[in-house]
Amino acid sequence: DKEAAIEAQEFENAANLRDKERQLTKKKKDLEDQWRSGESGERPEIGEEEIADIVSMWTGIPVVKLTEAETQKLMRMEDELHKRVIGQHAAIEAVSKAIRRSRAGLKDPKRPTGSFIFLGPSGVGKTELGRTLAEFLFGDEDAMVRIDMSEYMEKHSVSRLVGSPPGYIGYDEGGQLTEAVRRKPYSVLLLDEIEKAHPDVFNIMLQVLEDGRLTDSQGRTVDFRNAIVIMTSNVGASEIAKNTGIGFTVGDETGVTYDDMKKGIMGELKKVFRPEFLNRIDEVIVFHKLAKDEIKEIVDLLLKRIRESLAEQELSLNLSDDAADLLVEKGWDPSMGARPLRRAIQRYIEDPLADEVLAKSMPAGSTVEVDRAPEDDERDVKITISKPPVRKREAVGVGAKGGEIGEGGEDLPEDSAADGSDAAELPDTPDVLPDVPDAPPPPETDEP
Repeated sequence: DKEAAIEAQEFENAANLRDKERQLTKKKKDLEDQWRSGESGERPEIGEEEIADIVSMWTGIPVVKLTEAETQKLMRMEDELHKRVIGQHAAIEAVSKAIRRSRAGLKDPKRPTGSFIFLGPSGVGKTELGRTLAEFLFGDEDAMVRIDMSEYMEKHSVSRLVGSPPGYIGYDEGGQLTEAVRRKPYSVLLLDEIEKAHPDVFNIMLQVLEDGRLTDSQGRTVDFRNAIVIMTSNVGASEIAKNTGIGFTVGDETGVTYDDMKKGIMGELKKVFRPEFLNRIDEVIVFHKLAKDEIKEIVDLLLKRIRESLAEQELSLNLSDDAADLLVEKGWDPSMGARPLRRAIQRYIEDPLADEVLAKSMPAGSTVEVDRAPEDDERDVKITISKPPVRKREAVGVGAKGGEIGEGGEDLPEDSAADGSDAAELPDTPDVLPDVPDAPPPPETDEP
């Protein structure tokens, strides 16, 4: 900034920046001297683990060794995934087994860590399981690279995955698929709605799934062996919603049995994808519909996030069982999954709370009670705000008496009211007036 000011001939601004630079340099030197001359005189030691953590932070590559603690973590992988993904026991078990095979060194070293196709109705946790996997394996949800395959429906858009050819616009930017994995080789690659992609995309994915590598437009080979490839698809979802068309029979409360749903979806899958593509997938996992009991667990999970947001403002939220049942009734749709539940929570919980927060009617320490409204009430939920009690201040000073806190924070005497009705009145014409001293004589001076 200083050099730019000099070039612009703004010398006064440059002088101010120079003085500021000198002050910061002096402050830095003082802090360094203060740190070096510490009372203990000991300097921190950096070991192998600290260096490994820093390298992992910069590169995104996990450097945790397969120690006993890591082994125990993988063995309880199902329990950790179930904390965020409700239900879907078969899907979580299949994913966990595939990851354990890879970490134990029993997988093909040339192929990705795992490759899966997630099928099933919309809103049942397919994408959420990908996020949970990224956080569990790599410590951060940002380790998931999501690519919407509906953007690659046309033939000319397929080249964007590996980069534009030389001479075309965007050649220097690299491919959206290859560049993302090149920067984050240890990641969860989520290809959302893979069935919408152009058929040429599957030719690219064949090389990724078989050899674990891909060459971009600039000739760089990108390694996919440390990535987990997840492809989601809504194949058969429309037929599931209608419960007709592929021979489903009515079973449980969600409309169809899981076996019938899986059989129908697998039949539709073989019509959409080629056999050579399906043969390179580790697991084809079918997610089942969500039952009412599972929706109620998701209510608790979503409210936990709201409580965390309110806790930052020193507010708490309590939800009665009747209110939770109301959210389940309003937000349960077997064909739509958990997405209607999110909208129900927004309507009945978040919207009223947002109005109260903006109106500043909830001071710090307040508790929000949410209950189901009576039948004669037009509102579906009843929200009560319990404000914290006003803490009385103790009067200080000689002869002070403890009393209530008046307007403006002044202490009122115990024998007086806040409106001053019992205050002692002064007489209009007092009989005794205070003595007023005479004015002092003027000072003497030597002047005539």
